[in-house]
Amino acid sequence: MSDGKKLVQKFAERFNMEPEKMWQTLKATAFRQRDGSAPTNEQMAALLIVADQYGLNPFTKEVFAFQDRDGIIPVVSVDGWSRIINDHKAMDGLEFRWSDEMAEPEGGKRCPEWCEVAIYRKDRTHPIVVREYLDEVYRPPMRSRNGGNPISGPWQTHTKRFLRHKALIQGARVAFGFSGIYDQDEASRIIEGEAARSEAPALGHSGAALEHQAPSQATAGVAGLKAKLSERQAEPVAAGAESEPEPEAEPEAAEVDPEFLSEMDGAEEGGRA
Repeated sequence: MSDGKKLVQKFAERFNMEPEKMWQTLKATAFRQRDGSAPTNEQMAALLIVADQYGLNPFTKEVFAFQDRDGIIPVVSVDGWSRIINDHKAMDGLEFRWSDEMAEPEGGKRCPEWCEVAIYRKDRTHPIVVREYLDEVYRPPMRSRNGGNPISGPWQTHTKRFLRHKALIQGARVAFGFSGIYDQDEASRIIEGEAARSEAPALGHSGAALEHQAPSQATAGVAGLKAKLSERQAEPVAAGAESEPEPEAEPEAAEVDPEFLSEMDGAEEGGRA
């Protein structure tokens, strides 16, 4: 059995399902796109690799797909981040600290100017401390195209909680070296930044600043994944793989191409080396 086939079989056994049934169920539920379309086999394989590497459960939304122009971005929910942090063998506790100075962001609730997390590792003498500043991560209310009232989002209704999430996730990256995964807020900024760049005229260095910029740490890793997915999407569809189902048609069981998944697993092994 090829390594790619083993990955599908591994997930099927983990959830006590037949491989083909699990494949179709994930396509129709956990990995389904926001527009209702099913991900391609290539995108499915990439998402399974991420879920397997970090031990995440896609059926409980610990990891899911976020679609952009060129493919998908693997997104890990806050519950998923909590899982991989607490499951790490070196994890030895954490604590949050807050600024005494308060800020009142546009449309948001009164909140400390910064939040920092101290993560303790069993194999380190000193904790890893990472601080996130509200003015660098806060997202103001979205504006409707017709100039109507601002649209409140989670940053407006749960300002302090989202600042704490940012500190936790960035602290986990520094403390444990997690890479190649993003939270939903980061994925949204990546997609909005790309959409704005595609719509903006070529103004050179004097171009107007974009309203929302993707965070710098979220750009490098996703570029490699999207390049790989673009290459796979350019190749012929493997024999036996079903095409995207019609909106009202019940999806048919698809045969997973072992050679394709073997190639994707090879890409995974190369990324871990």
